[in-house]
Amino acid sequence: MDLKSKPLTKTRINLSAKTKGGKRELKKGGFLKVWGPGLIVMLADTDAGCLITAAQSGAQWGYTMVLPQLLLIPILYMAQEMTVRLGIVTGKGHGELIRENFGFGWACLSAGTLALSVVGALLTEFVGVAGVGELFGISKWITIPIATIILVGIAFSGSYRRVEKVGIIVGLAELAFVVAMVMVHPQMNELLSGLTSIPLGEPSYIYLVAANVGAVIMPWMIFYQQGAVVDKGLSKETIKKERHDTAVGTLITQGIMIVVVVTFAATIGRLGKHPSLNTVGEIVHALVPFIGSWQAKTLIGASMLGGSLVAALVVALAGTWGITEVLGWKHSLNEHLNKKNFGFYAIYALAHIIGAVLVLANVGLVSLAITVEVMNALLLPIVLGFLLALEAKALPDKYRMHGFYKWLVTILCLLVMIFGLYMIGPATNLW
Repeated sequence: MDLKSKPLTKTRINLSAKTKGGKRELKKGGFLKVWGPGLIVMLADTDAGCLITAAQSGAQWGYTMVLPQLLLIPILYMAQEMTVRLGIVTGKGHGELIRENFGFGWACLSAGTLALSVVGALLTEFVGVAGVGELFGISKWITIPIATIILVGIAFSGSYRRVEKVGIIVGLAELAFVVAMVMVHPQMNELLSGLTSIPLGEPSYIYLVAANVGAVIMPWMIFYQQGAVVDKGLSKETIKKERHDTAVGTLITQGIMIVVVVTFAATIGRLGKHPSLNTVGEIVHALVPFIGSWQAKTLIGASMLGGSLVAALVVALAGTWGITEVLGWKHSLNEHLNKKNFGFYAIYALAHIIGAVLVLANVGLVSLAITVEVMNALLLPIVLGFLLALEAKALPDKYRMHGFYKWLVTILCLLVMIFGLYMIGPATNLW
């Protein structure tokens, strides 16, 4: 009996030690050892393009655009929460799981479209950086090369945690928009009235809602957060805390979007004017009469710069992880540059360099932006479809969705896919 019981006892002791070790790790390191992927990916979500979309929404449709932002909170959280479970439980990135479960061809399709989307998104971020510099009389030939060097240098530091901390600190500059909102004194009664007045019969309103869906739920977010929880080495015991990280990040990013909508609803929206709000300069100029020139430049500039830099970092990493996972290359930020991971760092650097060069050269940016918009609309259904399929196929039953929650998430994801496809028609009409 003793001989038979010893292996069992040893196993129990090891399992117990492993469980206690996981709990001890959480207590010792605090929330900073677990939190981060959800915060940084959500801060990146509120990039220059998203802020411009929110500003346009508030200026054109006032407070009626607040409700769609509130409704997007659970949808955004549900989509990203699936990536948390997939990454932590399987220990594999999104591209790698697609390759293993659906084949190399589908994985290449997903990674290829993601790569094009990433370059397009980086254009938006670099345009945002250039726009902020021009507010203060600094040429894009200075700001963009500096931003490129900083972004590439951060990733080459050989530590995912360091990259994450820097990204979060930079991204928090977006909160400067809160000060701008307070300065314009929005009326609470008008805000409450806007929540109950939804012009669903207006095609332009529906299109802007669809644009906000596309601006809030982006395909590269799924690749990034799944890759991040893997690179951070999170264990199954941390899933609950990582869900909290994702939930807080969701509230912050949507809170910023709502702040921008309210700011422009309380200013341009109340006047009934619809000025062009497609650049950082135009957004600043629109707020100058309400909060002053210096204040508008400083607050909007800080928000746009923070959002653009953290998004450029996250977007490039998402694309690099996705491509290298599909190709089966080494793809960790926790190793300094060497022969084995040269491809990973080369793709990351090349993505930034291509985006920077295209912005500096002004190579058909308007038509290219439209192409990216259409491509993202097509990519969103593909990525969400794979996400739902992987959740059902790659996870053990214990970690899958069940019952009402499963159907709710599936239906909401299908609605997002429909909105994504809806954007294709209006966007192609702009050519």
